[in-house]
Amino acid sequence: MEPCCPATETPNPILSLTSLASSYQPSTHSLEMQCSEALSVHWTPSDHMFMYQHVTETKASWSALSSAVRPLTGRGPVEEGQERTQAAADSSTCPSERRTLSLSVELKSSSLTACVGEKNFILLQADTLSLSKQAGSVHASTPRLVFNFDGNDIFTFSGAELQVLEDLEEMRDHRGHFPFLATASNRIWLFTIPCLGVEFPYQYNFSNTFDKAIGIQKWLKTLHKAGPSAGVGPQTQPAEVERLPPDLLIRVSQFSFVFLDDVFEIKLRDNYELMKDENKESAKRLQLLDRKVAELRKQHGELLPARKIEELYTSLERKHIEIYIQRSRRLYANTPMRKSLLTWTVADLELVALADRALHGPERVREQLRDIDAVSPFPRDGLPLAVQWCRAIRFKLSAFLVRIRDYPRYLFEIREWALSGRLVGAEQDGHPRARRQQMVHLGQPWGDVTVLRNMPPLKFYYDVYSDISLYTIVWGPCWDPAWTLIGQVVDLLTKPTADPSPPLAWWDKSRLLLHGRWVMDIEQANLHQLATEDPYNTTENMHWEWMKLNFHWKPGQFVFKGDLDVNVRTASKYDDICFLHLPNLCMTLDLQWLCHGNPHDHHSVQLCCAENVADVTSGQSHDSYRAFRSENLNLSITMDLNQHSSTEPCQPRILLYSSTLRWMQNFWATWTSVSRPICRGKLFQSLRPIRKKLGQHYKQMSFTAAFPQLQVHYWASFAQQRGIQVECSKGHVFTRGAQRLIPQAGTVMRRLISEWSVTQMVSELSLVTVHLMASTWDETADHQINAQVKKTHLLSLSSLSYQRQSNRMEEEPSSKDESNASYTHKLCLVDLRASWTPTNRNIAFGLYDGYKKAAVLKRNLSTEALKGLRIDTQLQAKKLKRSGSTYSPSTAPSTPTITLPSTSRADKSQSEGTSMLQKLIEETDKFVVFSEEDSGVSDQLCGIAACQTDDVYNRNWFIELVNGQMMLRGAETAGCVLVSAAKAQLLQNEHHPAWYNDTLKQKTTWTCLLDGMQYFATMESNPSDQEDWQLWLEVKNIEEHRQRNLDSVLELMESGQAVGGMVSTTTDWNQPSQVQETPQVQRIISRCSCRMYYIGYSHDIDPELATQIKPPEIRDHHEKEDLLNKQAGAVDTFTLIHHDLEISTNPVQYAMILDIVNNLLLHVEPKRKEHSEKKQRVRFQLEISSNPEEQRSSILHLQEAVRQHVAQIRHLEKQIYTNIRSQQDELRGSELSDINLKLQNQLNQEKTDLQMKSEELNILIRCFKDFQLQRANKLELRKPPEDVSVVRRTEIYFAQARWCLTEEDGQLGIAELELQRFMYSKLNKSDDTAEHLLELGWFTMNNLLPNAAYKVVLRPQSPCQSGRQLALRIFSKVRPPVGGISVKEHFEVNVVPLTIQLMYQFFKRMMGFFFPGRNVEEEEVGDEEDKFRLVTTGIPVVKPRQLSEDTIAGLGAGKGVAQGLNRTAGVRRSFRKPPEHPVDDIDKMKERAAMNNSFIYIKIPQVPLCVSYKGEKSSVDWKDLNLVLPCLEYHNNTWTWLDFAMAVKRDSRKALVAQMIKEKLRLKPASGSEARGKAVVEGRQADSSLQQQEEDEKARLLIGLSTADKSSGKKSIFGRRK
Repeated sequence: MEPCCPATETPNPILSLTSLASSYQPSTHSLEMQCSEALSVHWTPSDHMFMYQHVTETKASWSALSSAVRPLTGRGPVEEGQERTQAAADSSTCPSERRTLSLSVELKSSSLTACVGEKNFILLQADTLSLSKQAGSVHASTPRLVFNFDGNDIFTFSGAELQVLEDLEEMRDHRGHFPFLATASNRIWLFTIPCLGVEFPYQYNFSNTFDKAIGIQKWLKTLHKAGPSAGVGPQTQPAEVERLPPDLLIRVSQFSFVFLDDVFEIKLRDNYELMKDENKESAKRLQLLDRKVAELRKQHGELLPARKIEELYTSLERKHIEIYIQRSRRLYANTPMRKSLLTWTVADLELVALADRALHGPERVREQLRDIDAVSPFPRDGLPLAVQWCRAIRFKLSAFLVRIRDYPRYLFEIREWALSGRLVGAEQDGHPRARRQQMVHLGQPWGDVTVLRNMPPLKFYYDVYSDISLYTIVWGPCWDPAWTLIGQVVDLLTKPTADPSPPLAWWDKSRLLLHGRWVMDIEQANLHQLATEDPYNTTENMHWEWMKLNFHWKPGQFVFKGDLDVNVRTASKYDDICFLHLPNLCMTLDLQWLCHGNPHDHHSVQLCCAENVADVTSGQSHDSYRAFRSENLNLSITMDLNQHSSTEPCQPRILLYSSTLRWMQNFWATWTSVSRPICRGKLFQSLRPIRKKLGQHYKQMSFTAAFPQLQVHYWASFAQQRGIQVECSKGHVFTRGAQRLIPQAGTVMRRLISEWSVTQMVSELSLVTVHLMASTWDETADHQINAQVKKTHLLSLSSLSYQRQSNRMEEEPSSKDESNASYTHKLCLVDLRASWTPTNRNIAFGLYDGYKKAAVLKRNLSTEALKGLRIDTQLQAKKLKRSGSTYSPSTAPSTPTITLPSTSRADKSQSEGTSMLQKLIEETDKFVVFSEEDSGVSDQLCGIAACQTDDVYNRNWFIELVNGQMMLRGAETAGCVLVSAAKAQLLQNEHHPAWYNDTLKQKTTWTCLLDGMQYFATMESNPSDQEDWQLWLEVKNIEEHRQRNLDSVLELMESGQAVGGMVSTTTDWNQPSQVQETPQVQRIISRCSCRMYYIGYSHDIDPELATQIKPPEIRDHHEKEDLLNKQAGAVDTFTLIHHDLEISTNPVQYAMILDIVNNLLLHVEPKRKEHSEKKQRVRFQLEISSNPEEQRSSILHLQEAVRQHVAQIRHLEKQIYTNIRSQQDELRGSELSDINLKLQNQLNQEKTDLQMKSEELNILIRCFKDFQLQRANKLELRKPPEDVSVVRRTEIYFAQARWCLTEEDGQLGIAELELQRFMYSKLNKSDDTAEHLLELGWFTMNNLLPNAAYKVVLRPQSPCQSGRQLALRIFSKVRPPVGGISVKEHFEVNVVPLTIQLMYQFFKRMMGFFFPGRNVEEEEVGDEEDKFRLVTTGIPVVKPRQLSEDTIAGLGAGKGVAQGLNRTAGVRRSFRKPPEHPVDDIDKMKERAAMNNSFIYIKIPQVPLCVSYKGEKSSVDWKDLNLVLPCLEYHNNTWTWLDFAMAVKRDSRKALVAQMIKEKLRLKPASGSEARGKAVVEGRQADSSLQQQEEDEKARLLIGLSTADKSSGKKSIFGRRK
């Protein structure tokens, strides 16, 4: 027994009340109670049990007392029940007589403390609580209400007010919004809260206290439900008339939800900012001291002691430290410390929750569940529910903001949000195993009580629609550390389940708890993806902007409908670039969850308590979610742009810049970076397993896009100097990729490596057009986009189809047919129309050069740049065994994959080259018959031998073109050439890497098969005034084996399929030639087939393939091997083969073809010699330096210098961007323009320096890698630095060609030239020299002029023979141009004995064909022609003379210099384009230099000739003159090709004049007999020199003037114009 004591001294009172005043008004039945002092209640479970037991015992005593008194009164229980029933009936008959008690309570300060554990309690504090109850209404208010958990103020209500009303007109309006509600009105609870704050301290375990409170609530519910009063008496109210829960109307003006951050993290960040600012300020103070010291030195000079200066700087250092300490102490004096980790604020919230008879009750709730969640199978045995409620809800708010720490951007920002719909909460009643036990400590004498808790979670079902004005989400990997801390805090809010199963990932947990349909209409939706590692950056992000977005979330599907714009936000001139615009987009995301069971069957998930887990006999761990847990996810993204809209259709477009693409690469690198662990480990008491990321949960991902039209722009720079435009009509794109997670080797636990591979891709496009765009504007400082852009056509096609499939290596060797082999990429182009002009060439090369330089710079600055290839010979056999299916039996593991090129080329050509050529021939249409005699020549082609397929590891590309055509236009001539093919195939194979001359390279081969080829050309020299017109062939003229309609007049006019026929053209896709008057083109080459091969070698080796390479074998006989394989090795080779050609050209077309070949097809990039010299010098330096670390150090220093240039360029771009923004805001145009101009000039200089350093770095790294590989394999450089290697080889071969030379009308023939076994090869070497070789097996020339006396003009004297015998061989070695003039180091012509039957008229026509504009009748040589250099056998060499002297001397007497220049500059003058701009002296010099050639050495060996000539007059007639063209040699001449032909003509005439005089004088004796004339000539060979001179003079008098030009025509055919 406790002794009595005053109330104020009572220890631990349950109720503490100092004073209480109450008053009652009987007239108004009102009771008022006031408490001016504090009221406190302290509740514990033991106190509650104590009071409960006493009350229960009191009730039991009263019942016993009543039972004892009842016999004395004579009334039994039945009579008392009747009295109570009668009293109830009386009260129901007279309700007006009842009066309600009015209650008013005012408490100054009240608190309620509920202890839920030994150390856990909940404290409820209210200031000035006011409660009033009137008739039908209750009103309660308090200025401050606080819910305190364990001493932490968690919930704070400011100015809270509660009203309980019977009815409210506003709620009737809300009910009218839902047609499915049946109840007209209901009582209302109205909460009005001006300010509501929720704040959770850092690392506070809220779930522990809250879970104990729920356990106490469950215990109280069980305790009172099982009391003695429960179940007493019959149930008076049925379930149907059960009272509805009240409607809720909650109004919150300001709501804030805060997670507090770690104080240490806050101070660490603030101190870092302070140190940065103090560093800048200390630098300013140091500069100020430097200036003052400099002034003192100017005043005092040498008298200023150094010790004094040192003291000044020392005191300044101490001052720096003092200022930093002072600022650190006063850091939070003026500004409070940031304390929030996450802040969620809501403004002007109004929430309405309506209860209704149609939604109330377990059965009606189940009906709503089945209606909302129709995809989930409902249990057959029903669904018992422990908790169920259903409400019709509406809410609206003006602002919904979520911010992480003090980051400048909101995580979520929602404005003007309104929502309405149905919301259901249901908790499944678990089976007995799904109940966990919770202990409630009651103390003595009651002990502990066990409470059973239901384990299944509370699930939410919703069917809502919302309307939002602005919805913005900002996220980036830089926010991931803070988000990790937020996730750890959220884990402390909810208690983990007691089920021992592995925890569910957040996506599976959302599938388990959230079900239904969510629809949102958003006026503007934004997604900002941050692109930097700085969370405070606001300029670098990718902005996804949706306008008029309709969002629909269904189970397993997200649907977005609206207009999408994707913008790049960056602090440069590329800011606010909308690179993707997709109007009327419908984007669907389908989620296919791969589970063991039904992914929607969440009702079958049965949780189990750890104590009730049964023994598992299978050895598997217990998992209650086994059937529901998703193993992987297949994501399908569909983007459909074919949606119909009421507005005008807008074209989807894509705008890309090279800088934008580089920015996206950095963006992708930022988003795919591996996140670091945050606050994990024993130190942070966080040992939970690492959560799997959603990105690693995908198994397959597919993407489908369908669009009615699309436009793509790509620009190399912001000034839009060069770019590409792609336009297409209806298109469809589908791609599917698969992810594979690869574990990392080693004992250390590391993250899995994610590897994506494209398994399938299908694309179909129609009406595709590609233009190249260029401008002459330069990039200026004002950053204005250039509007004056000229577009040129590159290609167009009617349809494009592309397929990509996974590469299956094991199926490739078994495929015999190339077309049936399994290729990774298959592309089919129908009706391709391509244009290749000098403008296109310059733009395309410029774009490729920019891309190549950027790729090289990125590769050389990466960390992988200095990592050499590690080649392990021990792993060779293992690698070959694992991938043995990719090799043929000839490449066994015991032999190298690709050995050094030690075998001769002839061995390869006999086996591989011939078989490859035979395969290609068999694939063509069998419309041409070839003989076996041509195989000997074709076997020499290196392109065929290098394209063997025995070492192919990847068949990459298969491109097919149907009815394709290409328009070629030269730079110097007008008109165009059209090349068409009915069928074309382009194949690309990737070969295994191999060693080539001690250098490891990887070979890639391209094979092009063209069938049904035709060549067409325009006729006139000026076909059209508008050169931009595109002339195209109709498809009927390209298709092969088409049936001709002879009834058509147009078919009869187009001359069939023969060469020389005229064909109509068109300028539009589908318009025939009759619609527009377009010029006709002539077929210059009839239908033929063509084969092309290209072999390219690269230094980029796949690391996986590098381990399969053996080191090169070391040979003993180096010199012999080098001689045998001098031309072998890694040489980029292009080979073209035509078997049978029928050609017909007029002079205009011939000039046009030469122009196209020289300026388009044989264009070689410049500066190769300079690059090669730099590379050789670096190789020599590496040989001298034997220390690899020194070499690596020099590369690292150069890398750092290049990185500094890149950083300076980025800094200048940001400065210019800032100035542009300031210029727009502050309107200081003139000053900022000058600053921007200086910055732009500095930026251009930095870019130039960057290019030079980048090229130097590239050469150094490549040489270092090669040298490192050679050192690793103990190799020495076999090739001396001065050795010149072949870098490119070009080969052209024709088995048989027939060339008809016609007049300008294209119909009347001049000559017919037949060529057999024509082969031309060109070798480009590393020193920028080139070698040209032309070989011809047989040739004949026929005269097609009418009434020709000789039909065969030119032919070899010996009959046609097969094999290696050549009729003509031309060899030329070319040096790099000097001053724009091409230098021919060696030029040699070898010809077999010829038979020439020439007519003067034929010679005149031929000269007009090859050299139009040249007057043949004009005398070309003056009196000083003998001053030209003539080197013949037995005649001494004359000293060379200067070009100016030779040119002036060659003009002859009476001719000016201008006339002489006209002779050389007038070549094909009538076919050249008129100059577009005024021509100055520099342009004339360039043109003159381009037309001239510097011949260092020319040699033409002697050629026996059998000449027949018929002059213009019948009196001059030669027949079968046996002449010998002497050996001609020239040294150091600068000529045009016409000058060269004229020189050969002059010197040949001078050498042959004696022979012709002899033949002419002795062929016309008095006898007239031919045989006797020959005998007389032989008899007079011993005459004296005096007689010889007299005969020469006589010949000059007789035939000198008339035969001067006739003999010169014999060699004019060799004159080629450049």
